Amino acid sequence: MQLLHVINSMSPLSGGTSQAIRNIIPNLESLNVKNDVVCLDAAGQDYGVRDNFNIYKIGKGKTSYQYSPVLVDWFQKKLQYYDVVVVHGIWQYANYGMYKAIKKIKKSQAKLPKVIIMPHGMLDPYFQKATDRKWKALRNEIVWRLTEKKAINAADAVFFTCEEELNLARTTFRGYKPKLAINVGIGIPNPPEETAEMRAAFKQLSPSVPNNYWLFLSRIHPKKGIDLLIAAYNNLCLKTRNIPDLVIAGPANSAYAEEMIAMARDNSKIHFIGMLSGKAKWGAFYGCQAYLLPSHQENFGIAIVEAMACKKPVLITKNINIWREIKADNCGWVLEELTVTAVEQQLQEIAALPVAKLKQKGVQAKQTFEDKFNVRNQSKIFVSTLNNIIKA
Repeated sequence: MQLLHVINSMSPLSGGTSQAIRNIIPNLESLNVKNDVVCLDAAGQDYGVRDNFNIYKIGKGKTSYQYSPVLVDWFQKKLQYYDVVVVHGIWQYANYGMYKAIKKIKKSQAKLPKVIIMPHGMLDPYFQKATDRKWKALRNEIVWRLTEKKAINAADAVFFTCEEELNLARTTFRGYKPKLAINVGIGIPNPPEETAEMRAAFKQLSPSVPNNYWLFLSRIHPKKGIDLLIAAYNNLCLKTRNIPDLVIAGPANSAYAEEMIAMARDNSKIHFIGMLSGKAKWGAFYGCQAYLLPSHQENFGIAIVEAMACKKPVLITKNINIWREIKADNCGWVLEELTVTAVEQQLQEIAALPVAKLKQKGVQAKQTFEDKFNVRNQSKIFVSTLNNIIKA
């Protein structure tokens, strides 16, 4: 099978979708799927990582929408060589450009690939309802009516990363009528095995952190619920002494991060340690008692699943789209409400659990990762689903 991935940017700084592509391609290759990627990055852009697959960088489009007639021309010349095209993400021109190219190719009776669209959470109603996104929500409504609705409804299938994402997508916009909507899942690779070097690397960056701690590792952003977490933790510290410290790992070079640091200033049990990567990141995961992310919205949450893969139970919310899988397997805690009180009560319950119970939840978290979020297994489902669509 010849597969083309279409994405706006493959820069690691562009977010989790580019990493999802990097995660899945080696596993697809092992299943006899040949992969190429086309994106709107500059031809000479250096990502700082080595990729063992072909990336066509055709240059940036115009405006933030990335309007690019060059991309449509590229599609018209190249699509005949692929069996399947997967467009990753929506709300930018690549999706509508594919729609336009397919319409033009149909007129020439040339070979057409099957077209799959993966929104990667971008059809979540949260983005239309969040109070700080009114302008963007209006823009999306306009773009939906003009272009995205046509592209999505014309595609051979829309792929989702979990059941909750699939269900939520039905509720966001009028006129959403895909030919097929399928949950194919998504996954990450196995983490590296724990080593003493990992713990040492983490300890070197955070010498004041004791061995007993909870971990928040993510962007320090209002969407992540970190203000609620800090407020709840501060409250709990006033009532209970013997609770784990709270480690907050994430880039702290923003005005919002400075606000969060100020919220925690009087609590010596809260540690802001900056962004972690490599051995220090894995050392943080392996060393924590539990991973905490009380987010207002996540489609998948790579860090959540990384923690699970390291045998750590996770505290999340019903606004994170993999909550059903975590709740069903009892490998963490799912907040029904996202309030300071709700977070505090849940933290208090976690603090009261015996270490043996925490470890038991952690073992189940690892099993859930293997069963539902391991990229090796999810790649097999992905390829099987593509084959069924090609044969249909």
